[in-house]
Amino acid sequence: MLMRTDPFREMDRIVQQLSGTSGTWSKPSVMPMDAYREGDEYVIAFDLPGVSTEAIDIDVERNMLTVKAERRPVTKADAVKVELSERPLGVFSRQVVLADTLDTERIQADYDAGVLTLRIPIAERAKPRKISIRGEAGRKQISG
Repeated sequence: MLMRTDPFREMDRIVQQLSGTSGTWSKPSVMPMDAYREGDEYVIAFDLPGVSTEAIDIDVERNMLTVKAERRPVTKADAVKVELSERPLGVFSRQVVLADTLDTERIQADYDAGVLTLRIPIAERAKPRKISIRGEAGRKQISG
């Protein structure tokens, strides 16, 4: 139902984690995701802990789904001295090519406990259906 758009993206994510660099708008970090089919819906879940809903942007253009989010630093008083800062900050992005069999007009988005969940219905035309066979009397005759 979907296709990864960049095979080297996972390598970039690992390098960013090891180097401690944050994503920027021009070169965002990758956000982890799961994708699966549940009944007549396709579900994609993105991990975005600590990101407010106002900082999440979801777009669909044709069959390209783009999710961008930004985790900003928590503002601290001037007297606060940071001893350790391991939580990644910056911009996160993920692009997913959706199949034509998905109904991108009816995507639902929910955000709970740091997980953005998108539910995309399977299009009616893509659902399995039974084809009836007409009997001998119902067939058309072709004459030449």
